[in-house]
Amino acid sequence: MYEKFGQFIDGKWLPSSTGETYEVINPATEEILGKASKASPADVDKALNSAQKGLQVWRKTAPWQRAYIIRKIADKMREKIDLLAKWMTLEVGKPLAEAKGEIGGAADIFEWNAEETKRIYGQTVESRFEETRVHVYYQPVGVVAALTPWNFPAVLSARKISTALAAGCSVIIKPDVITPGVVMEMVDICRECGVPPGVINLLSGDPPSIAQQLISSDIVKKISITGSSRVGKLILKQAADKVQRVTMELSGHSPFIVFEDADIKKATDIAIAAKFRNNGQVCISPNRFYIHESKKSEFISLFVDKTKKLKIGNGMDADTQLGPLTTEKRLNEVEELVEKTKKEGGKVLFGGKRPAGFNKGFFYEPTIFDNVNDDFTIMKQEPFGPLVPMLSFKSFDEVIERANNHELGLCSYVCTNSMEKAHLASEQLETGSVAVNTGVVAIAEAPFGGIKQSGYGREGGSNAIKDYLNVKYTHLGIKG
Repeated sequence: MYEKFGQFIDGKWLPSSTGETYEVINPATEEILGKASKASPADVDKALNSAQKGLQVWRKTAPWQRAYIIRKIADKMREKIDLLAKWMTLEVGKPLAEAKGEIGGAADIFEWNAEETKRIYGQTVESRFEETRVHVYYQPVGVVAALTPWNFPAVLSARKISTALAAGCSVIIKPDVITPGVVMEMVDICRECGVPPGVINLLSGDPPSIAQQLISSDIVKKISITGSSRVGKLILKQAADKVQRVTMELSGHSPFIVFEDADIKKATDIAIAAKFRNNGQVCISPNRFYIHESKKSEFISLFVDKTKKLKIGNGMDADTQLGPLTTEKRLNEVEELVEKTKKEGGKVLFGGKRPAGFNKGFFYEPTIFDNVNDDFTIMKQEPFGPLVPMLSFKSFDEVIERANNHELGLCSYVCTNSMEKAHLASEQLETGSVAVNTGVVAIAEAPFGGIKQSGYGREGGSNAIKDYLNVKYTHLGIKG
């Protein structure tokens, strides 16, 4: 499947200079999808030099021309949605319908940034001196190293690639070894739509070694990473040596709060959709469920009933709603966390094991717990899987304090029919985003990112492009 691709350098697909490859596995069948090219240090150097040359071309390309090309990429992605979605389902395991939704979202991000390209506004400030003028304007930060994970390979790559292009930067994208194909196909679409050679480069292979070589280079001026907090801290330490600009969207452990006045049926629908999207392998997946004590039994009953009806299977099957976990490692870690939660006193209400009838694939049942306390491991450690701990609370102040008592602060969810609670909760919750009576968070037109140890910087919205631009101020004397 990967034969037509490889490393994308200077506008061409090339094999690794050493000819090395690695195997990519289908998580639903455990079969080998194919062998993808593995970049060597020499390939990384070639990509860096290519990006440096591409930067000189792209930063001088007129904004309207950049916008035209970026918009063309969005349109072409929509044309090829079936192909891109198939790649994603085969590599990630998520249901085909979810994969198509992600491709649509990635195309929206390219479209949004095509428009932002034309709206990089400078500023004229009134000078205190009669004979001078003060001008503020923005310039591309330079070559961007973009490091993306496997759980949302299209959307997360789109955020980084399209924003860099919009700002006039060149970019080196490093997809995860688990999901190289869908990103390779996206980069090929960029080539097809007229992005000049060197402006986009792709390196496929070992993430730590490639990342370290990119970050240690004087050519790279900015790093954008989506990943775990552990990896983000390592990247940040490396970037400090070069004082490189860094945007980090890291781990999350989102609270899901249901107040006593909420519509419980709607709240469970939101919770099911948000929790089991990509089988819980989502940084903004709701992981800590706080249900008002007067509504907990009703909420759990409805939640369990709806969860029982979810169809587990191969994502390529039209009726599948829950695919496999993406890796065997993830499956083992989810199993370990389930067993630890049981040992700590958690009661399994549903699930808790691998589903019957699957001889192959990294499948695990959606698992719902009761009798969970805030000090349990599952309440501190991001599950990154289909695990649902249910807890209760008595008062507004209590639940806000408990929800905020975590080192991570990416996203939170609130269900209420009270405008007062909606406003106060969204203001007081210590997260980068809050979803009130909706499960939809990451959209192209809104700034997305976290606080605390969930990272900093924003992707999406009108804020994102600023992270790819340098601010320059000129104090101009009008008399020579």
